[in-house]
Amino acid sequence: MIDKESKIYIAGHRGMVGSSILRVLKAKGYQNIVLKTSKELDLRNQQDVSNFFSTEKPEYVFLAAAKVGGIIANNTQRADFIYDNLTIQNNIIHQAYLYGVKKLLFLGSSCIYPKLAPQPLKEEYLLTGELEPTNEPYAIAKIAGIKMCEAYRNQYGCNFISVMPTNLYGPNDNYDLNNSHVLPALIRKIRTAKENKDKNVTIWGSGNPKREFLHADDLADACYFLMKNYNDSKIINIGTGEDISILELANLIKKIIDYKGEIITDTSKPDGTPRKLMDVSKINSLGWKAKIGLEEGIRKVIEDLKNQKWID
Repeated sequence: MIDKESKIYIAGHRGMVGSSILRVLKAKGYQNIVLKTSKELDLRNQQDVSNFFSTEKPEYVFLAAAKVGGIIANNTQRADFIYDNLTIQNNIIHQAYLYGVKKLLFLGSSCIYPKLAPQPLKEEYLLTGELEPTNEPYAIAKIAGIKMCEAYRNQYGCNFISVMPTNLYGPNDNYDLNNSHVLPALIRKIRTAKENKDKNVTIWGSGNPKREFLHADDLADACYFLMKNYNDSKIINIGTGEDISILELANLIKKIIDYKGEIITDTSKPDGTPRKLMDVSKINSLGWKAKIGLEEGIRKVIEDLKNQKWID
């Protein structure tokens, strides 16, 4: 159990995942939470990170800081994705060891699994085949983080765990069409088309690839649950156990937004991995299950955007 007085550091607290973890911890009554913006602490700077751990000495660390993006960003900023993510996690994991952090939770990604791995994706499929080429640098960085946590556990006895969330969405998501993931990109595209009275919206690829989507609040709840209850060196998946095709997702968002136009697929653009469905039997067996359904979650996101005056 994590004492309410324990000092907790959330790396990346302004991002979608980190901000959700922060909300969960505050709701549970934790107040001794250390937060630093990227301007206050550059996690890519080894000396700055060392100074931070030396001064603050956090007892628990949620490592949610990362450079993230959709298929375009992953494919066009390949050097940035591997360098930034390797550097961030190397610095934090090593300093967590040096300064005696009691427990660290490292957030990976479902893209660590082979492109053509059997479905649903079981934890043991890691490193059994080739990765999806479009996001290979990001995936390799995340795999390195997993192996780093394992190595520090094996050599130094550190209680570092690695969790693999599926595709995420929720508050503080990125809606930039060039850098966002598919769900927020579709919300923006379809909402803009409705505003402009466009007759159609074009989506990348065939629309056939299937994806699983987890609300960030569910992920944060799972991370808190695992920080309290999971102490194994093996990775553990976090997801809903259900997926949907990209075309079906576009039509669901179209229904929620009440857009009357047509969804058109552009098969000249890449599809990415054919399917990514997580096997969540391991975390379910421990007593945790996702609570927020996809349609409910998307409606919540759109309502949040309305409250922020981003959309009408």
